[in-house]
Amino acid sequence: MTSTAPFPPPATGSDDAALVAEARRVVGLEAEALRALAERLDHRFADACRLCLATRGRVVVSGMGKSGHIARKIAATLASTGTPAFFVHPAEAAHGDLGMITENDAVLFLSHSGETAEILALLPRIKRMDLPILLITGRVDSTAARHATVVLDAAVGQEACPHNLAPTTSTTAALALGDALALALLRLRGFTAEDFARAHPAGSLGRRLLLRVEDLMHRADGIPRVGPDVTVAEALWEMSRKGLGMTAVTDTDGKVLGVFTDGDLRRALDTGIDLAHTPIAKVMTARPKTIAPDALASEALAIIERHAVNALLVVADGRLVGALNTHDLLRTGVA
Repeated sequence: MTSTAPFPPPATGSDDAALVAEARRVVGLEAEALRALAERLDHRFADACRLCLATRGRVVVSGMGKSGHIARKIAATLASTGTPAFFVHPAEAAHGDLGMITENDAVLFLSHSGETAEILALLPRIKRMDLPILLITGRVDSTAARHATVVLDAAVGQEACPHNLAPTTSTTAALALGDALALALLRLRGFTAEDFARAHPAGSLGRRLLLRVEDLMHRADGIPRVGPDVTVAEALWEMSRKGLGMTAVTDTDGKVLGVFTDGDLRRALDTGIDLAHTPIAKVMTARPKTIAPDALASEALAIIERHAVNALLVVADGRLVGALNTHDLLRTGVA
């Protein structure tokens, strides 16, 4: 009689140790396979890189089943790191999607067995187009390997699956090879962090790498500033009014003389100063940390973190043009 009881909840107690041991076995097997893969890499990997680099079009990545999932990820990684690429499902290719592949493209097939029927069915068409074929496979003596321009050996000793059936170690090896290919090409192309950010404008990385100080700084009347002769009490009023936790101290030409922060206030109070009569020039911090308006917001964050300050003055041509603090960076997702 078949039980209809729900799947039992996770075991506790001594069974936890068995589950952790199983996880360690799987991760250990896959890590061992990756170490062996790294040691096995040779000139064929360099050939694969040059094949992709010489391609005038795009790298068309294709795979079936679990290899297809890995192929999709490799295509996405290539595209986001400077190598134009896209995924084509091998079963759909025979029903019209082959039209997406041009004479300027290269094809990257993933097939652990090298005998995937849908991949083999595409080979005659790809060969007729005279396109270079790169293959990631666990069998370098397979049918697909015999027709490939470059073969990358992704063989593994065994799957992490206890039945040695479910693609686990083999898909990890294929993914690692795809990542290695994409990042080697990134280096060859001189692809920079800013290039990467341009491909990810909606993400936090894009904000962090492309946003500039001038895009988020406070300007004009929003900048807290006072002259050197105002009293500490007057400076505090300016700080409270502008809400940045500090005020710049400038001369009549806008040249920065110093900054007065909440920390300066605490230190000044410890000396028992008269807030109503002490000029701000006596308690301000001279030579404050500043940044240019065209600097990246990530640079502003680095200065703030390195010097343990909460705000920066923005200076251009020696004059105060803006101000920003940690909250501005947090609000825009840079910090």
